[in-house]
Amino acid sequence: MTVYGSMNEQEALPYYKMFEDATGIKVTYVRASDTALFSKILIEHRARQRTWDLVVTTPVNRLPDEVLLQFEPNEAQNVIPQARGPNKRWYGVYANYNTPAYNTNLVKKEQLPKTYEEFLERKEWVGRVAIDKSDTEWLAGIFEYYGEARARKLLGDINTTLKPVLTDGHLALARSVGAGEYMVALNNYTSLTINVKLAGGPTDYWALDPVALIFGSIGVNAQAPHPKAALLAANFVLSREAQTFLTTKGRLPTRPDVATNPPGVIEILHQKKISPQIFAADEQKKWNTVFNDILRPR
Repeated sequence: MTVYGSMNEQEALPYYKMFEDATGIKVTYVRASDTALFSKILIEHRARQRTWDLVVTTPVNRLPDEVLLQFEPNEAQNVIPQARGPNKRWYGVYANYNTPAYNTNLVKKEQLPKTYEEFLERKEWVGRVAIDKSDTEWLAGIFEYYGEARARKLLGDINTTLKPVLTDGHLALARSVGAGEYMVALNNYTSLTINVKLAGGPTDYWALDPVALIFGSIGVNAQAPHPKAALLAANFVLSREAQTFLTTKGRLPTRPDVATNPPGVIEILHQKKISPQIFAADEQKKWNTVFNDILRPR
């Protein structure tokens, strides 16, 4: 059985080894970025190449319906409602809450802005703030929370004042903040900040309104070469055992019965306005245009 995914091998290989040990089904893991995976999947779908069985990445809901099998694993009932695709073609395996992050050696906790407006007062951070260039869900959450006119002005002012660097890859950004290359991430996935922190990096997150939420999700190939194995694996990755393992890497579960590592992270995040952002590929293109228009280097 072949799994396409964006998790790094240090995380993914022991994760799928658990499934292999439990079932005897051999897993071949193919890692790439979300963009590369989606391009590969669409090309193979058009060519009717039955190459892969399962995809686990962020976010699977952008793939066309005809690419993904409609299914409902038993374990799906145990994840939060927002993590269940309404068309039953994807399910959230881990939660990507969007929050700023900082290097704890370079920035004191009392210096952290309490709102996005307060970023404008941190002129000493100019050129030392970064954000991943694909953070369109975060952008959509900002627009939803502030309204379009106010959001455009706020983010435009932040871009002019702080000149945030656009980076490629959320994990790379989390590691760069931990290494001190950047003082602050204007936004990143909270779980990846925690991942670097658990590995000993001097970094942490803090939550501001709004907290955009998307999911690392799972989908099954409608033309899967091993459909029964794929369905079995899909049920496994939603299980309590599998999600508990992911918390050892800082991932945040979509199951309420799995505790976060460190404890209480989701409770802290939910003190803020949570803004789920699930949209299709066409809407993603629109937000890409808006993102580049506002946050392009000046």
